[in-house]
Amino acid sequence: MGSNIDDAKGRAKEAAGALTDDKDLKAEGKADQVGAKVKDVLGNVKGRAENAVDAVKDKLNQKNQK
Repeated sequence: MGSNIDDAKGRAKEAAGALTDDKDLKAEGKADQVGAKVKDVLGNVKGRAENAVDAVKDKLNQKNQK
């Protein structure tokens, strides 16, 4: 959820920079949007890693119960 907010802020900054011809604000907005995308990717990687660990734990528990 936080990355969506960061993306929206970035888009707003970029638009404000474009309207006011403020290149720094426009660049900051683009950077915020990239940061939001990175957060999304890292969140997905973390979720996949947690799922993989859980799957291994489940298999080990099944073996130990037999």
